Formats: sequence, C-alpha cells, structure tokens
Amino acid sequence: MTFSTKLMRALLALAILFLASQNHARAQQPAPPAAPPAGAAKSGQAPAAQAQQPPIVSTTGLVHLVVTVMDHHRGFVTDLDKSDFKVIENGVPQDIRFFGRETDLPLRIALLLDTSNSIRPRLEFEKDAAIDFLNKVIRRNKDMAFLMTFDNEPEIIQDFTGDVGLLMGAIREQRAGGGTALNDAICLASERLSHAPPPKAPESDVRRVIVLISDGQDDLSDRALSDAVDASIRSEAAVFAVSTNTDWLAIDNPRKPSKYHVEAGDKVLQQFADQTGGNAFFPYRVDDLAQSFLDIGEELRSQYFIAYAPSSPPAIGQYRKIDVETDRKGLTVRTRKGYYGIAPPSGGAN
Repeated sequence: MTFSTKLMRALLALAILFLASQNHARAQQPAPPAAPPAGAAKSGQAPAAQAQQPPIVSTTGLVHLVVTVMDHHRGFVTDLDKSDFKVIENGVPQDIRFFGRETDLPLRIALLLDTSNSIRPRLEFEKDAAIDFLNKVIRRNKDMAFLMTFDNEPEIIQDFTGDVGLLMGAIREQRAGGGTALNDAICLASERLSHAPPPKAPESDVRRVIVLISDGQDDLSDRALSDAVDASIRSEAAVFAVSTNTDWLAIDNPRKPSKYHVEAGDKVLQQFADQTGGNAFFPYRVDDLAQSFLDIGEELRSQYFIAYAPSSPPAIGQYRKIDVETDRKGLTVRTRKGYYGIAPPSGGAN
C-alpha cells in the first residue's frame, strides 16, 4: 500500500470520527419546544380563555326563608321592602340575595289527619274543614298535596296530586280508631316532602307545608319528638298545626270560652310551629276549625320570600340559628328558627 493511499484512509477515518462526535453532541441536547398552535398567545402571556375564567367558588347554596309579618292586631303586613329586613345567622348579619313579596311559589302540602280514638267526636267536622281548605288553596296545574292519616301508625292514603277531587274522596273515607303515632307521622311526611314533585319550568323551587290536625298527644311512635322536629327542619317544611284538644276549654259560658291550662299536646303543636316558621291554632269550638283553615290559607298568600348565602357556610349536619328582624315598630316576624348544613350542590355556586 502506497503512502498516498494510507494518507487518504487516515483522513477518511478522521472525518468519520468528527461527524460521529457531532451527532452525539446533538443527541445530548434537549429537544426544542413544539411550535405553538395557530392563534396561541405570545411568550409570557396567558391564553385569553384562561385569563377570563372566574375563580372557582365553593358554596353550600342559598338558605331560603318564608317570612310572615303581623301587626299588634294580628293582621298580616304585606308592604315591606327588602331594606326593612335584617337576617342574622348565629349572631352574624347576612346579605339578602333575593327578596319577594307575597311569594307565589308552588305549594307542596302534606295534610296529616289524626284518626285516633281521641278525635272521634270531631272527625266529621275536621274532614269538612280540611276539604274546604284544599278547595280554597290548591291551584290547578301548580300546587299539589298528599293525605296522610295516623293512628297506630302513619299511612299515606293519597300520594301527591293536584286533583282536589281525589283528595276529597280519600278524606271522606277515613274513620277513627287506635292510638296516636304523631312523631312517626311527622318524620314520614317530612321525608316525603323532601322528595316532592318538582314544579314546571321556569319555576325551580317549591314551598313545603305540613298541615297537622291533631291533639298533639303521642303514645305509639318509635321516633322521639326531637327526631320529628329535626325532620321537619331538615325538609324545610313549615308546620301549621290545628289542635283538636278540647280538654282545656271552659264551657261555663260557651260564648266566651277560655283556656285555664295548657296541655302537653298543645305545647308539642306549638313547638313544631315555632321551630319551622309555621303557626298553631287552638279553636275554641268545633265551628272555629273552619276559621283556622281559612287563616292558614290567608297566611300562605301573605308572606315574603328571602334568600341569602351564608357568609361562613356551615359544615354538613351543623345547625345554624336564624333570626329575622324588621325596623318597623310593633311588628312580629315569624320564620323558621334555623337550618342544618348540607352538602354543596353540584355544579358550583348558585
């Protein structure tokens, strides 16, 4: 092999080694970033879509209140404005988000009829008064009610319907007999109201009402009174109780009956009403039952709707006390006393 041939081979080997080293160096360098897609923001700027996204807010939703205001003559006051009310939760003032007068939300009514032996003498008149109430209150294609009776145990006789004729027929067929499972009835009615049929669009909420006709005595329930009160609060149902108790009436002068003591059952009915923002009625005579039902119907059409978002949402299951006040002198404000924290609704804030 000649000297020139050896020199050519040496130069070729050096060239191959040089090219190999360059390729190895390039392989050790990080890959360049991919080209941005068309329309992407320039370097150092956030994409426009991300810049416009609102922050995610966690909320337990709005607290809904139905409020009744009465003057010292027990007349309904219906001309107040949002600025006339103050909402206080656990001692902390809250901002009212929504307000309406004479709220017209669809009604979902649980009519609870005590059919125990203790109310046998008044049962027929009670049925007449209840039927008259439904005829005056239920609005076609908007409101719904169901009938529950309770003696030894509660039973739903007629499920939710807007057909007053079906409710009337079910009420007429009831007979008295047995003990009184009042607490169980309230628990079952509250559970049923919690799953009430939704309203037709565009309305999104309903008003839940329990109309209870009873003497307030309980001798057969498996559930305690505290369970029944909690159940009604959790369902957001206002309890309107009409007492069938006549033991506390003085009958010396039928034209001027008077209460000489309060029975334990009266206190139970009043407790349900006070805790839920409803009302309790203690008719003196059997004829006064009809007026009690008329008063319930009038109150349901003379209320305010208030909604607020708690400034400090409660934990799930935590109880929060509510006070609603007005600056107007001489007025009484009635609403539910509190609520329990629930899981946040899916889909973000209201």
